[in-house]
Parts: sequence; structure tokens; C-alpha cells
Amino acid sequence: MSVSARRAFAFSAAITILALSALPAAAQPADSAAYRAQAQAELERLRGVQPVDGPARNIIIFIGDGFGVTTLTAARIYQGQQRGVDGESFVTAMDTLPHSALVRTYSHDAQVSDSAPTATAILSGVKARAAVIGYGPEALIGDCASGRGHEAPSLIAQAQGMGLATGVITTTRITHATPAAAYAHTAHRNWEARLPAEAAAQGCTDIAAQLVDGATGAALDVVMGGGRRYFVPASVADPEYPAITGLRDDGRNLLAEWRARHPQGHYVTDAAGLAAIDPAAPGPLLALFEPDHMRYTIDRAQDPAGEPSLAEMTAAAIARLSRNPNGFILLVEAGRIDHAHHAGNAARALADAAAMDEAVAAAMALTDPADTLIVTTADHSHVIGMAGYPSRGNPILGLVREDGDVTLADDGLAYTTLGYLNGPGAVDRAASGLRPDPAEHDTHDHDYLQQALVPLGSETHGGEDVAVRASGPMAHLFRGTIEQHTIHAIMQAALLAGR
Repeated sequence: MSVSARRAFAFSAAITILALSALPAAAQPADSAAYRAQAQAELERLRGVQPVDGPARNIIIFIGDGFGVTTLTAARIYQGQQRGVDGESFVTAMDTLPHSALVRTYSHDAQVSDSAPTATAILSGVKARAAVIGYGPEALIGDCASGRGHEAPSLIAQAQGMGLATGVITTTRITHATPAAAYAHTAHRNWEARLPAEAAAQGCTDIAAQLVDGATGAALDVVMGGGRRYFVPASVADPEYPAITGLRDDGRNLLAEWRARHPQGHYVTDAAGLAAIDPAAPGPLLALFEPDHMRYTIDRAQDPAGEPSLAEMTAAAIARLSRNPNGFILLVEAGRIDHAHHAGNAARALADAAAMDEAVAAAMALTDPADTLIVTTADHSHVIGMAGYPSRGNPILGLVREDGDVTLADDGLAYTTLGYLNGPGAVDRAASGLRPDPAEHDTHDHDYLQQALVPLGSETHGGEDVAVRASGPMAHLFRGTIEQHTIHAIMQAALLAGR
């Protein structure tokens, strides 16, 4: 596909979503011969995969925050069942990416990591300490001075130095850990709008300020996500929710500063504003759709001003970034998968995981695998499990049923296919004696919390390996089991090849 053709397609996110809806529907094989035919067809597909050894003109890295393998499987079944087809054999857009590997997610100092060091590993190529962003392991959490001289430039920064267009998209605050790893260096991920006095005295800068006037942040061509209130002081009311005001205590209005810095730039706060911008119009784009995180996919229709989907944001970003003749690098984070898991809420986690797959489908439709490396991965996992012996076709959010009959646990009560090792869905058995019977609740309700073993106010991350899947130049290097920072090394090799 030529550059001009990609641009033409990218002008309409609706075309992308229409193409997505045309993905082939999976059907359950009827007999042994059909299963053998299915396997043979997959074998032939695998035999036909040819490595792309040339350079990557473009790189799109998708990070599903907390998108572990159990979530990947459950989300695939969810997507298929939402479409009324066999969920177990449904093929997602990510499933069609031909190359894959398992990825180790531990950080420099933690067996089970958080998003700050894992995103740093993916984007900057080094393992960092818990809660630290954009520094090597020499930097200590909350110690501003310890990071000086140990900054780890991100792949985004490197691409800018080579003249490529760059963009960052997320469904979280744009200052949250994963997107911040693209442009910021901070000894604590929570320094989004404010700094401790000691850190400020030592010359450190908060994450929002680094987006507006930092060397990498200020040069971004596309920025989309949430977090408006992190850029303005308390004297400024939010344009969509007047009762919500800014969080900055230094008096700076970074949104006004960004507009002054980019007189040809475009600042928008809703889906209509994004749709109204001509992709060919000059200047960078800053789109902040919420004062805090963007809404979950399931809840997005309730937003009074309107929020675009992750697929629509991805299509809009590709349209703008494709104008650069040198190519582009785009980071896309489906960040709220993680938040739903922390809440013990599988329904919202799976819906946001499905939204990430739609965004991947959009990127695949709008780019050429001959020159665009697409990488999808997770920063870490969560402690969600998929258990019991439910029959094929059993609703993924439902009770475990075998041949139509509800399976009972040893306490005589039903249980769901999905559950958590810890989290808010746990029961204080010392007080109640018994867990609630899920059969007495609507487990498909969007607000239902799956039961958990260990009571915690917030479910935790998991430490197992996650998957990375890829297509395009150098994608064949993703194989076996690799370190998380090797993802960066492969993307960097693709970026530098031929340049």
C-alpha cells in the first residue's frame, strides 16, 4: 500500500471500524475431519510466513496494561461471544500477527513489577526500579538526585532525533506511568503534577511539565489521552465538568503554554473536536478527553461530551503521523485493562482488551507490513484465573456449567469461570462464614466483581511471563522467551536498519 493510499484510508476512522467488522467469524468444527482440516490450514499459513528483513519505516507499539495471557484468552472468547460466534476458536486481529515470544516482566528490584519500570524496559531498553520511569537501575525511588546522569532515552526520543514523527496515545492520563515512559524521566511515577520540595530544589520536573517543555515531550506530533487537570492550577475549572479544577500548585497553566509554544497546534477535548481536524492540517495535536483517566469502553457512551474509541484515536494518529516522509513511531496504550483488574471487575477489563484488539486491527488496515513493524504486548499480568471445567460455549462471564448444569464447589455454591487470587471481591469468612452464592447474582452485570481468595482493596499485578506478538520488519526476531528490554532492542534494530 502506498503512502498516499494509507493517508486516504486513515482520514476516516469509520472505514477502519467497518473493515474490522468484516473479520471472518469462527465456527466450531463439526467432526474429526474438520479439526484436521483446520490444523492443516493453519500449518499452511505458518509455512507461508516469510520474515521481513528490510528496515521499518514505521513502528507502532501497543501495550495492554495488565494484558496477561489469561486476559488475552478470556478477551478472545469474550470478543467471539459478543459477535455471536464460537468464542474459543475466534481469531482476533492480534492472533493473526505471525511472530511471537514470551516475555519476562520482573523489574530490577521486584519479582512482580509495576508499570513504571516495565514501560521503561520496553521503551528505553533497561530494567529500572519500582515506580521509576526513564532512568536506569541506578536511580532510586523518590530520590531525584540519584537519577542524574542515568537517564535512559526512549525509542520515541531516538526517533525524533532521526527526523521521524512521533505520537503517544493512551486511555489513561497522559501523565500515567506507561505513556510517561515515552517522554519523561522521573524518580517517582506519582510526580505527575507536583513534586516534593526537595526534588524541586534539586531541579527535577513533574511529568506534565516534561510533556509540555521537555525535549521529547515538546516535540511529540500527536498526544491523546486523559488528564487535563494535571496541566492546570486549581484556579482553572474543567471545560466539561466545572466542579473539577486543576491540581497544579505552581500556578502554571501548561495547556496555555502548549498553545503558545505551538501556534499552529490543535488542542481538543472531545470526539467531535478530534473528528473536525483535517489530518493534513499543519501543527501538532494535543487531545485530552477527560480531567482524569478516559472512561472505560463499556461506559464511554455515557460521556456527555463524547470520547473517541482507542481504534478511532489510532486511526487519527496514523493519518497525521503518516505525513512525515521519514516515517513515524506511535505508542498506543490500552491502559484501563489494568484499572478494571485492580477493581476485580472482569467485564470492564475484557471490554477494554477487546477495544485494544480493534485498535490493532485499525493499525493493520492502515499500514503496510512491508514497512511497518507492529508490536503488541503487555507490561505485566494480573492475578485473574480461568478455572473449572465449563463446557465449550459457556459464557465467559458466567457461572461454570458442564453440559448445561451449574457446577457446585465443595461448599455447595456455584462459582464463575473467572476469578482473582486477591482483590476486593474476597469475602471476610471470619465474619460471614460463607461466601455469597454467585448464582444469586447477575455475573454478567458490568459492575459485578468476581470473587477473590485474599481480601485486598485493590487486586495486584501478576508476575508471570506475558506475550509479545508482531508483524513487519524484524518481527521474526520475536521468538522463544526473551527479556522485556529485548523488545526495545528489536524495535531499535528495525528503526536503525538502513538508516
